[in-house]
Amino acid sequence: MTKPAFPTSHLRLKRAYEPVSADDGMRILIDRLWPRGLSKEEAALDEWVKEIAPSTELRQWFGHDPARWTEFQRRYRTELDAHAATLDRLRDLARKRVVTLVYSAHDAQHNDAVVLHDVLLHGTKGHDA
Repeated sequence: MTKPAFPTSHLRLKRAYEPVSADDGMRILIDRLWPRGLSKEEAALDEWVKEIAPSTELRQWFGHDPARWTEFQRRYRTELDAHAATLDRLRDLARKRVVTLVYSAHDAQHNDAVVLHDVLLHGTKGHDA
């Protein structure tokens, strides 16, 4: 496994419903769907990068079922292979400042943000989270 091209402390995860903090740095929503019941003001996002989210088909298949977690990770990593430029841009941002990947899933351990975080740190062929 290669060393990340940026300080690991520069890449964070946070649920969209958690309070915004000054140390969040650049807040980027990485979900395809807008978080339910959250206003744009409450979200306080700098960017919404929905193209990096799992496909609708994969998201619906997964359904946040922990029993499908390993296969979801594999499939999502494969989808992320097609987004190298976006991944590189996110890594470039994290080289310069703190970047918080914002997601709306209830399960903090089994969601696309966890996979994306690992991919940004280690590449799409990284380890299982």
